[in-house]
Amino acid sequence: MEGCYHASMRTAALLLVLAPMAQAQWNPSVGEWGKSEQTDIRVATWNVKDALCRTANKSDAAYNWAAAARTIAALRPDVLVLQECGDNQGNGTGSGIDSASVLTNVIDLFFHGGADPYNGGQVDAYVQKYAPTYDLPYVYVPTISDSYNRNIILSSFPFGDLNGDTRSTLNDLPNISSGTWAAGGDGGIRGFQFAEILLPGDTYVGDLVMGNAHLKAGSGSANHAQRVDAASNAAYYIDHLFNGAGLGAPDPFNAIADSPQATSILSENTAVVLGGDWNEDEATNNQKGPAEWLTTAVTVGGTDGTDRDRTDMTYDSATHYFTGSNDTIGSSKYDYLAWQDSLVSLRRAVVFNSQGTPTGALPPEFSGYPNPPYLSTVASDHQFVFTDLILPLVDNCDEIYEYCLDNANSTGFPATLHWSGMPSVSAGGLTLLAQSAVPNQFGLFYYGPVQTQVSFGHGYRCVGSGLLGTFRLSPAVQCDAFGDAQRTLDWSGPPVGSGAGEIRAGETWNFQFWYRDPAAGSPGFNLTAALSVKFCA
Repeated sequence: MEGCYHASMRTAALLLVLAPMAQAQWNPSVGEWGKSEQTDIRVATWNVKDALCRTANKSDAAYNWAAAARTIAALRPDVLVLQECGDNQGNGTGSGIDSASVLTNVIDLFFHGGADPYNGGQVDAYVQKYAPTYDLPYVYVPTISDSYNRNIILSSFPFGDLNGDTRSTLNDLPNISSGTWAAGGDGGIRGFQFAEILLPGDTYVGDLVMGNAHLKAGSGSANHAQRVDAASNAAYYIDHLFNGAGLGAPDPFNAIADSPQATSILSENTAVVLGGDWNEDEATNNQKGPAEWLTTAVTVGGTDGTDRDRTDMTYDSATHYFTGSNDTIGSSKYDYLAWQDSLVSLRRAVVFNSQGTPTGALPPEFSGYPNPPYLSTVASDHQFVFTDLILPLVDNCDEIYEYCLDNANSTGFPATLHWSGMPSVSAGGLTLLAQSAVPNQFGLFYYGPVQTQVSFGHGYRCVGSGLLGTFRLSPAVQCDAFGDAQRTLDWSGPPVGSGAGEIRAGETWNFQFWYRDPAAGSPGFNLTAALSVKFCA
């Protein structure tokens, strides 16, 4: 592995499942910029224009370092890719480019503060000063640079090898053969980095691969060619090495000089997401640019795209929440995020700029900053772009709840309905348990698609037929001496396993126990309350 991969020891031990949010809701109009669903993954890209380097002024004042720290503290991405880091001359405070190891230490100071070994004194502006519980402890700083600045990938989740090549980060693309549809070569002037990210297995079905690139700047055909050459190489790498070109094995045509070689493609639920400053506005360039190459490869709408199913990936149409502008630098969009939409759904995509944001809508983390509406302008000439992405979640098979009413029976107590096992169609182990019905009397478990609450006998009918009907789990069962009875669902035949009452994964059905109670007088029967059950695979 080339470059520096650092996990902050202050927070790595906590193994953050999701970056905590003090403002855990989405309502920008009142300054709340948090995720509306905590299982979403917030991915962001930002060209910070030299704000993060060893000689930067780290005072809590109107400097780009402090403005950047407040922005990240306010918007709190789970995964963040940065460009233009480590250039002291560009910052106007020193000279030279920070090494990968020095820049890794700079990022630690940027998040956590502490003694400044470069300027002396203490770091006075840092992310956790404004958001004490937030961190991105996993940091990858590559060694490749353009001799001025570097890219960085940061994550709240740990890095880990996902394709058997013994590494979790990639400094730049290995050489791609020019005999392919790609241009051939590597990831361009500043490289194309990837980090393989391990998501919590109890929440997400798959994992995540994050790509980051700062493509060649400048107008003219030569600079455009460098951008699309690098983009085509990255597209080939994603399609053929990560996804196996639909053939089930990495690099099936031996066109990628990968060393060590991957031994497997990504798992079917692991998504690739890309971000960066791609230095070309796809909406105004009147030609196929890097964003289109990275998402569609050769043919738009073809079968060689970079999505997992070889359709096209999607790149963002992020806009300023209040102004609707999609500009990320000046009057152009250069900064992009893209994702494999066969696996990932978009909840929102936003360009954040304090200018154009009403004062009352600015994040509370901006409080105390001189002239908060201009904070974004001080931080960088690029805007912060983020997406809240919905990734495949683990079905915990536990969506069961009681509803409706129960009445006491002739024993003086109401009968109750419980369950054991899991509502899994493949496992077939869900058992319904009725307790405290009338001892030695017969009853019947039944189910249906609709919830209702209608007086019936000495209790309430809580399950309705809808358009499908209700279905009896025959035969009737006799309660034991305690008034208890049970029934295990059986998928080997009707009604559970076939017919109109067939129970399939993803469906919700409602269950109730209907039992005899002659001692209570006419009409001589009662019911438990009901259970709503969502079934999983």
